[in-house]
Amino acid sequence: MGFHTTFYLSYKLRLLLLFTLCLTVVGWATSSYFMGPIQETPKAKDFITNFKEAMFWGKKNTPSNKASVKTVLESCPPVSPHLRGQDKLIFKPDLTLEDVQAENPKVHRGRYRPEECKASQRVAILIPHRNRERHLTYLLEHLHPFLQRQQLEYGIYVIHQAGSKKFNRAKLLNVGYLEAIKDEIWDCFIFHDVDLVPENDWNLYKCEAQPKHLVVGRNSTGYRLRYSGYFGGVTALRREQFFKVNGFSNNYWGWGGEDDDLRLRVELHRMKIIRPMPNVGKYTMIFHTRDQGNEVNAKRMTLLHQVARVWRTDGLNSCVYKLLSVDYNPLYINITVDFWSSP
Repeated sequence: MGFHTTFYLSYKLRLLLLFTLCLTVVGWATSSYFMGPIQETPKAKDFITNFKEAMFWGKKNTPSNKASVKTVLESCPPVSPHLRGQDKLIFKPDLTLEDVQAENPKVHRGRYRPEECKASQRVAILIPHRNRERHLTYLLEHLHPFLQRQQLEYGIYVIHQAGSKKFNRAKLLNVGYLEAIKDEIWDCFIFHDVDLVPENDWNLYKCEAQPKHLVVGRNSTGYRLRYSGYFGGVTALRREQFFKVNGFSNNYWGWGGEDDDLRLRVELHRMKIIRPMPNVGKYTMIFHTRDQGNEVNAKRMTLLHQVARVWRTDGLNSCVYKLLSVDYNPLYINITVDFWSSP
């Protein structure tokens, strides 16, 4: 009985092995017959390759996607090859924001980054604003291509003061800084008046080891520095530099004094202000009359004498405001605020 059982099992095992061998041979022959043409057809090979890559990446790989997967962007050069120097500025009377948007299709929600390389800095442009829509349109028309030629990754923030209280440029710029760092870890901040348009794209909107003053001269002053120590109009500070001096004072209501206050804060921290060459740091100032609600600040000289005593408690750490809205327009981020009190 034991012998017959053993023989019966061996016979079944041999049949199973024989059947498996037959299947293997048939499978090999069939695969050779069908796979041969696929290997010789380029489109079929591409399909198989793409299918394998799609399985690996979890999505279908188009040629552009494949390039983005395999290509690592190199750093942009220190000096962009797209710079063209002095530019003749034209301000068209019928210009609209829609026109500017059509000219800058790669700007999205107020932000841009170069496609061909990795920018060396993330730059936030902060523009204080009230009742200057025409000036803003002109500035955006020239500023967007200007910054793109410099191969910068940037975002433009317009900080609009609502209400009827006196204009407070410095406090608006503090608000811009505080709100912008909620969006992005910006490396560099450019504090930019709405009525000043740069003429030469060699005037790089980048931050350096020291705070930088970009307006060496403007058309309204014969392209000369307004006065020794002038630090207004357009300035550039690194994120940590602006934080270190506690930003601007919040107490300058009306026109004048806040830029000198910032200069004193910079000097108190033993930082040195740098500037571009005079033939590079040139701006066109768009003519306008003094705005109502932005009258000359009669207290500015008194406030300037207090800087050394109050800078630690008057600035970013004491900036109180009512945030009304943050709107991501195609060409800029609009931050609207109101302030509770003014002198």
